[in-house]
Amino acid sequence: TVVIDDLFLEVFQKSKRIYKETNGYFDPTVCNLVNAWGFGYKREKKDLDSLAVYNLMQQVGLDKVILKGRKIQKEFKTSCLDFNSIAKGYGIDVVGRFLESENIENYLVEIGGEIRARGKSKRNKNWKVAIDDPNSDGTRSVSRYIELDNQSMASSGNYRKFRIGVNGQKYVHTINPKTGFAIESNLLSATVYGEVDCADVDAYATAFMAMGLEKTKEFLVNHSQLKVVLLFFDEKGVLKEFSN
Repeated sequence: TVVIDDLFLEVFQKSKRIYKETNGYFDPTVCNLVNAWGFGYKREKKDLDSLAVYNLMQQVGLDKVILKGRKIQKEFKTSCLDFNSIAKGYGIDVVGRFLESENIENYLVEIGGEIRARGKSKRNKNWKVAIDDPNSDGTRSVSRYIELDNQSMASSGNYRKFRIGVNGQKYVHTINPKTGFAIESNLLSATVYGEVDCADVDAYATAFMAMGLEKTKEFLVNHSQLKVVLLFFDEKGVLKEFSN
């Protein structure tokens, strides 16, 4: 019975496309799992067992949610959509498009670490942006700098948003849509940038965190428009970087 507007429509359509491109590793229907693991708006903080995860996974899959005209139809009435991993980037796009409609050619919009840069800085140079080291102790340090030439950039990481369960297990906020579990992959952080909308790189960064290093590398072979900086620990526990 909810009639969606143009903003929701664009986010939904982008989500559908990236869901298909990533073979389901980007999936807003993990909403109930995000809540159950303690990272959503309900803050339930459960330590789920395999049966509980299995039951919640029945609702996962953006192919189970469709648009009929301007109305959302869900296969499961209790399923919900969590656009947290794309809406922030989309909000930046909306601001950027407004600035361009006012004939502002040089700007950088940043919300919570996601960025859309156009034109040049006041020094008449490309916008330069820092990437954080994956510090889990609350400190901030710079890993490297990226120059953005009419590009958008987004980062995703599990080194700040995590919790320790009653069993001592570490649970992270990036829920794997394939398994339903909140166990971190071998990636510490994924920074994605390119000449695309910020909503797109925002979603891809989340998908890559769930994919892990090797699947992300495979994905990038056929998506050369995307540039990445991936930080990870190797088998010896040494911090490494992959970029393309």
